[in-house]
Amino acid sequence: MSPYKRPESVLVVVHTRGGEVLLLERVRPRGFWQSVTGSLEWGEAAADAAARELREETGLVARRALVDLRRGERFPIVPPWRARYGPGVRFNTEHWFAVELPGRRMVRLSRQEHRQCRWLPAAAAARRASSWTNRKAIRAICGARR
Repeated sequence: MSPYKRPESVLVVVHTRGGEVLLLERVRPRGFWQSVTGSLEWGEAAADAAARELREETGLVARRALVDLRRGERFPIVPPWRARYGPGVRFNTEHWFAVELPGRRMVRLSRQEHRQCRWLPAAAAARRASSWTNRKAIRAICGARR
């Protein structure tokens, strides 16, 4: 097993049929809002990581509702986080998933990772999401425009 993080992650946009998106505020950095995210473990398939992260971060178990969008983004790993990855690793590949729920659900946050959550209209969620890949995914999934 490698001592380094795998440079692959999942992004899971949880949304309702009515067009609301669940966003989570990270503990650190404060004010960083995102959808469910997380790194793949070595040997783990992206769909398994998406289901695991959804359960760990929200308490939701929605394996059947989890849709692999078969798209995502490749982005540079910011310098403060590069030491977590192997020597010379500079990019992360993010795989996008979506979960559509009939309506809002209560979630159980992982308090080590997240301070709070909010259900927001898709356009507002896209504006509030802190990463450009998250904004792009919300817009692609929910059709949210500025």
